[in-house]
Amino acid sequence: MQQRTLAGECAISGIGLHSGCRSNLKIRPAPADSGIVFCRVDLPSCPEVRALYTNVVDTRNCTCLGDGKDCVISTIEHLMAALSMLDIDNAVVEVDNREMPIMDGSALPFVTALEKVGNVAQDQPRHFLKVKRSVEFSDEHGNEIKLIPADDFQVDFSIEFPSKIVGRQRFCEPLTVENFKTFIAPCRTFCEKSQVDYLKSVGLIKGGSLDNAVVLDGEKVLNEGGFRTENECVNHKVIDAIGDMYTSGYRLLARLTASKTGHFHNNEILRKLFADPANYEII
Repeated sequence: MQQRTLAGECAISGIGLHSGCRSNLKIRPAPADSGIVFCRVDLPSCPEVRALYTNVVDTRNCTCLGDGKDCVISTIEHLMAALSMLDIDNAVVEVDNREMPIMDGSALPFVTALEKVGNVAQDQPRHFLKVKRSVEFSDEHGNEIKLIPADDFQVDFSIEFPSKIVGRQRFCEPLTVENFKTFIAPCRTFCEKSQVDYLKSVGLIKGGSLDNAVVLDGEKVLNEGGFRTENECVNHKVIDAIGDMYTSGYRLLARLTASKTGHFHNNEILRKLFADPANYEII
């Protein structure tokens, strides 16, 4: 199985969730073995940051990359999930803002744009990250995530919210490209109206609206038409998990099981995995 990159350039534009400013992307082909690299073209010398778990500098509400200096790129997880599931190993993502465009809050716009360009095989074999023994991480609230040895990449994700409209939801389906495009990629980020009101009061989510998130008000969905798919909330968490796991730098051969976790936990489980070479093998 060979590595793959884009067959051409792909341009995407939209609003940054927190700044409300327009953000423009250009995703370009990249050489074999270069991985996914983000480049801030609006900064002097156009600094680059590879999309690796070691370069994640913030996990509050999104996954944010940084170089320890002035280069920061936030909310990379939706694009990363699309790149992973569409078999793109190598790409350069040029962005002219510290935020990725939120688009409609899902991974679908990225999937659509990448599929229009297509991808091509390269002259180097693809490498996989094989989990050899189970690792787990939990927080003080009992939220838990595990990576368990498996022959392919699997996700078993559960959430539980007090509102009946969300309640308990679980994703435990085959992670095929078609399942991803049909049932997972269209699923939007979600939040309570009280969260929106607070974040706006402190000057955040200036670009947030019902056009790019599912907003819940008690037992009511404020978006016209309600949820897009059954279990949209947990399926969006699967998008985040797929994108965050791709910051390992490889496609995983493991079963990811998670209960009520988020970006912080996704990053911590990768750090724990790589902390002991006996946990994994690159094949």
